[in-house]
Amino acid sequence: MLTGKQLLHEELPFSREEIQKHHESGYIVYRKGVNRDPLSCTRCGTTDPTWFAEFPCSRCGKVEFYCRKCLMMGRVSECTPLISWAGPEPEFNRIAQPLHWDGKLSAGQKVASRQVAEAVENSSELLVWAVAGAGKTEVLFEGIAQAFSTGKRVCVATPRTDVVLELAPRFKKVFPDIKIAALYGGSEDRYELAQLTIATSHQLLRFYRAFDVMIVDEVDAFPYSIDETLQYAVQQSKKLKSSLIYLTATPKKQWQKECRLGKRDYVTIPARFHRHPLPVPQFVWSGNWEKHLSKGRLSTPIKKWVESRLANGKQALIFAPKIAAMDKILTILRQLYPLIESVHAEDPDRKEKVIKFRNKEMPILLTTTILERGVTVANIDVAVIGTEDSIFTESALVQIAGRAGRSAEYPTGDVTFFHYGKTEAMLSARSQITMMNKEGIKKGLIDV
Repeated sequence: MLTGKQLLHEELPFSREEIQKHHESGYIVYRKGVNRDPLSCTRCGTTDPTWFAEFPCSRCGKVEFYCRKCLMMGRVSECTPLISWAGPEPEFNRIAQPLHWDGKLSAGQKVASRQVAEAVENSSELLVWAVAGAGKTEVLFEGIAQAFSTGKRVCVATPRTDVVLELAPRFKKVFPDIKIAALYGGSEDRYELAQLTIATSHQLLRFYRAFDVMIVDEVDAFPYSIDETLQYAVQQSKKLKSSLIYLTATPKKQWQKECRLGKRDYVTIPARFHRHPLPVPQFVWSGNWEKHLSKGRLSTPIKKWVESRLANGKQALIFAPKIAAMDKILTILRQLYPLIESVHAEDPDRKEKVIKFRNKEMPILLTTTILERGVTVANIDVAVIGTEDSIFTESALVQIAGRAGRSAEYPTGDVTFFHYGKTEAMLSARSQITMMNKEGIKKGLIDV
């Protein structure tokens, strides 16, 4: 269970005598947990001095630095060794045909699938830039199957636990003969040696040069997008010779520029499988909507939009920038229709409410950006109130717009950005969606 890991003494199932024996044989390597000059954490890569604190160490009797950034995974200090395996690696079975899937890829997916397989074969880096709802998971199957047929070890990393829980059964179904571990906080699979690991980004802090193929899903999403520790964990957990594949619907500006300049290998999937264009957001000025809320009413354009959906029986997902604003909006909307609900990250009934919305048991669901991705509901319209707020980044707005028109039965949907002043994020999001539609038409992936 130590293969490809970096663990603390207390995390090991071995006795100290067994550890010493393996160390003397050269099979176990100790690395210093925290370095003093310059100050850095070996496990999470943190170099910011504000993340370090001193304490009197009972082990060595000195005052030492420890890292607070990754403290939730056990304390690492100057005399705390990180223990890794340097002995023979176990060999995984090489199954010639590990993939059991009878689905079909769209034309856009096929192109991306081939490039993923080439990146796996060549141990190279690739960005898969796919619109929301394009079917990124299926694009991975061929490349992962190729990795398994040559005995390689694969990791799929994603920012959120709920995505791990969603992906694990999907992969187990199509790779029934492969040992698969799902890792997240409190997971029972943490001691498993698996050929395919599906993990939250934080769990990668426990790995060291483990994977031949590293796939990072939703690379644009919080917290991975802003946390250098998690980016460090990805680099540290893959082998020196390995493939690195990024998946995203919204690459950051620098990556988009690198793609245009030919400095980054990438492939786009600019259209959904149903061959309809992505809904393009409409910008609607709603005046000082917060001032209206403080007086217990909605600005006229927002109220008319909501009333139209209720009158036509069309479900809608409405995003608000803050919980306080959302609560005020909910109070007003319930005067129009009592069954309207709201959700946010700390809502204990969040899952139940989303299920009710999916089952068409409520007409409108109010939400913060917590539902900007990962939720698919057929035949809905989408609105953002207060789109000018800084919480609505280009990435967030592209994902929010991507909630509409996802199903083949209902491939269209209205997306409206209500605002009190246009922002660069709004303009960039609309520009990116329009660009993808144009590319999809040019490549013959969208019917016109």
